[in-house]
Amino acid sequence: MLPSRILFDNLFDDFDLNTRQEKGMKCDIYEEDGKYKIVTDVPGFRKEDIKLEVNNGYLTISAEKKSNVDDDNKKYLRRERVYSKEVRQFYVGDIDIDDVKAKFKDGILIISVPKEEKERETKRVIDID
Repeated sequence: MLPSRILFDNLFDDFDLNTRQEKGMKCDIYEEDGKYKIVTDVPGFRKEDIKLEVNNGYLTISAEKKSNVDDDNKKYLRRERVYSKEVRQFYVGDIDIDDVKAKFKDGILIISVPKEEKERETKRVIDID
């Protein structure tokens, strides 16, 4: 049995509340030109650090970076910028994944997701065998 949280999610609600973090990956979602636009802050990451994936109706945005600076001659008192990973996930439904587009500029990722055009049955009589 599926948890009620999954059954009653709104489109684009976060799938896993544990991945929501206050410090990064804040998102705005709006509708424009018949598509959904997801505007995400990805501060401190390069385009090469970001991965977008659509799998089974879920869009996952992940950004990961590792420090590759050779700092053997420095004696750090505190070091927090060695590794960072951010993840956000949204339910987008059964969409044509070839129509998902993304742009990245100045720490902002803009994703264009097609709206589902199919009309789904909301009521149906089921035959009993």
